[in-house]
This record gives sequence, C-alpha cells and structure tokens, in this order.
Amino acid sequence: MHQIGFDNDKYLRLQSQHIRERIDRFGGKLYLEFGGKLYDDNHASRVLPGFQPDSKMKMLLELKDEAEIVIVINAGDIEKNKKRGDLGITYDADVLRIIDIFQFFGLYVGSVVMTMYESQPAARAFRAKLESLGIRVYRHYPIEGYPANVEHIVSEDGYGKNDFIETERKLVVVTAPGPGSGKMAVCLSQVYNENRRGVQAGYAKFETFPIWNLPLSHPVNIAYEAATSDLNDNNMIDHFHLEAYGETTVNYNRDIEIYPVLAATFEKIYGSCPYKSPTDMGVNMVGNCIIDDEVVRRAANREIVRRYYQSLVAVRKGEEPKEIVYKHEIQMKKAKISIADRPVVAAAIAKRDQTNEPAAAIELPDGRIITGKTSKLLGATSAMLLNAVKALADIDDDQHLMPPEIIEPIQHLKVEHLGNHNPRLHTDEVLIALSVCAVNSPDAENAIDQLANLRGCDAHSTVILSHTDENLLKKLGVNITYEPYYQTKTLYHKN
Repeated sequence: MHQIGFDNDKYLRLQSQHIRERIDRFGGKLYLEFGGKLYDDNHASRVLPGFQPDSKMKMLLELKDEAEIVIVINAGDIEKNKKRGDLGITYDADVLRIIDIFQFFGLYVGSVVMTMYESQPAARAFRAKLESLGIRVYRHYPIEGYPANVEHIVSEDGYGKNDFIETERKLVVVTAPGPGSGKMAVCLSQVYNENRRGVQAGYAKFETFPIWNLPLSHPVNIAYEAATSDLNDNNMIDHFHLEAYGETTVNYNRDIEIYPVLAATFEKIYGSCPYKSPTDMGVNMVGNCIIDDEVVRRAANREIVRRYYQSLVAVRKGEEPKEIVYKHEIQMKKAKISIADRPVVAAAIAKRDQTNEPAAAIELPDGRIITGKTSKLLGATSAMLLNAVKALADIDDDQHLMPPEIIEPIQHLKVEHLGNHNPRLHTDEVLIALSVCAVNSPDAENAIDQLANLRGCDAHSTVILSHTDENLLKKLGVNITYEPYYQTKTLYHKN
C-alpha cells in the first residue's frame, strides 16, 4: 500500500471551519480567491500522500449552502487559445468543464467574469456562447496604472468602471482555469463596489502552496517552485509577517510584492487594512494536517525530479527554453536530491541497457519495481502495464494473458488497413485486447481489476511516449516521466 503522510479528513474539517471563521470576521460577506486547481489538484495529491485530488471540492461541499462560484478568465487568454498543460484543453473549454463539475456536485455557479476585456473577437464569441447557455457574464477592463496607482485604481475610473457582479451568498469563491486570470483584481473590485452599495465585504486568499508554516527549504515548498517555474514564482520569507509578529512564515514573491498595494487599496476603501502581512490574508490549513513528514518529504522529492524530466522533454520538443532545465537543476540541488530519488528511472535505464531496446519501469504500491521491454508484439510501456497488473494479480510472469490469435488480428488491422508502420500494441489496444480475453479468462479479468491499484504509482520510459500512451497512463493516474529521446530518428512523430 502507498504510505500516507496527510490526514485528509482532518483537513476537510479544519479548512471549512477556518473559512467560516473568516466569513464571520468580515460581517458575513467574503470574497475568497482560490489559487491552484479547485477540483483535480493532482500536484497536491502527489506531494502530500493522502490528499485527495478532489479534497478542495469536498471541503466546499461542507459550505455548499453558503457558497457560490465565480469563474474568472482573462480575455487575452481566450484570444491566444491558451491551454492547460495537464489537460491539453484551452482555458475557455476548461471554464465549461469546471462549470459542469461544480453543477454536478450541486454547487451554485453564479457567473463568469472576463478580465482584461477589450472586445477581443474570440472573447466576444465566447461571451455569446456562455450567455446562450444561460450563464451570466460580466466584463472587467484594463485599468491604467494597475497595480501601483492606487488612487486611480480605487476610483470611478478604475474599479468603478467594471461590471458589478451580482452575488447572492455570503461566501463567493473566485476561481479560474489557470494563473494570470485576474482573480485578486476581481475580488478587490467587488470589495470596492460592494462598499459603494453599503455592503462591507471582506477578502481572503486560499493558496495550497507554498505552505506557510513549513520551512522555506522543505521539499514540499521546493516542489511548488518546480511546478511554477514557468511563472517565475519564488518562495520567500514573508518579511511583513516577521516584522508584525516575530514569526517566520513562507509566501511567494507575487503575493509579497502586491501586498503593499493591497494594503493601500483596503485603506482607500475602508480607512484601514485588516491584514498585517500576505500570510494574514491566507486561510490555508494544509500544513496542520501533515501526519508523517518523512513520507511527505520523499513524495515531494520525487515530484521535483518528475518536474525536471518534464522540462527536459519540453525542451526536446521545442516547447520551452533550455533555461527551464537549469531552474529545475537548481531546485534539485536545493533539495539535495538527484534522479536516483526516483527509483523507476534507474530500473528503466538498466532494462534498456540489458535489451538494447526502449524500456519502461513502474513502482507498485508495495515498492516492487516492474519493468517492460520492447518486443515484436508489444511496446515497452504496454509490456510494463501488462506485467504490472499480472504482478498485482499474483499471476505468473510466464503466463500469457493474451494469446497470439487475439493480438495478431489487431496488428493486421493496424498495418494493413489503418496505415500504421508499427505493429506493436499501444497501451489502450492492450487493455481492449485484455478485456476481450477476460470474457473467457478469470486471470485476464483479475488483471483488469488491478488497474485501479496503479493510481499514484511512479513510472519511467526511456523514450518519449506517444500521446495515446501518455494519455492512457494519465487516466489511470500513473505518474509517468521519460527520457528526452524519441524512439525513431524521424522528424515527424505521430500521436
């Protein structure tokens, strides 16, 4: 079984309680900026074993009757077709996806806000689409001098020119598909415009990372830097908090840099700022729910190495500048780790060197490392997957779950009719074939049932995977990395 380092039940209880306390502090109306991913926070589940990817959603369900959701998207991101790196879908498509998720869970989605709105054609088209679906859409505009010119920002010509978002409940959760959407500006604009209407609303921030009450050098906080290297985020000691309370806490550069502006904004609206530091703004209780620091450290170190490999492949594909790799190397040095801290890397490379063919390795929940090699029938990743479920089902490694009479017709179809040059089965084809075999084979059926046990397992390939294999492993919840090499030397690589 995977080791647990985080108490998820305690987190749900403490976090919802702390948010209620913050609502009461402001007299019953709170705009809560939600940083990071609200629903599928796989980064948190990787570095905090025991944290469930939907934990924040479950926490919100504790506040279901008090909360409504406002989703923010930057109009410029719509125009640029900006995509989520983990899901490969555009931000505007993700807005629709997360609305569906919230509504499925019974949470009330009040509206969508387009920030930096300048009547961009794609933004206008998306606005029309949302409105045709019955979703209210508001527009917030670029403000000259933002964020430094507080006198102008907190005025009729600043926040005052934004659409006022009509909200109904005392907790307004402001979230977005990704960073740079303008969540904080939306919250502060609402605080200003609520005040003009005689309502004293508050603001708070929910950011899972960095964890304010862990040391700056803790692997979990370094892993956050690794996850946001493309944003130039850096963890820092919150000197405002240190000066105010004599307590060392951790925050990140953007919040520390913007804090004087936020404090001045509150002073302009209310005459004083309710917070003495960026840390004060936060409501995050994650650090109070770590129950095994060593387990969490090991998991975070593996995540740092995983991000390093991601950057190597991104540079190889021409998607990132090579400087991103240097950042990850520095982060590994800060954490005092190497690629050896991800054991599947060495196992996959050893199998490759033994066979002189591409290879892959996966670490099972009990710590066993299972490898796969390239053969005439299967690619290395497909073989690894098949060997892994056999091991979990206690099926002898020499036993064939899929006879040749099942595999060969699939290969014939691929090569003779679908135009593929590679007859080896991809991971999805292996699972389909295994499912067919399960009709008459209890062992094959047992192997299929083991797929759920692969969630959260680390894996590594010695070559860059096809999108088909990569996406299949993501769906299974496998944390896959690979060496920055293609299996062939061709310039064009099909999915």
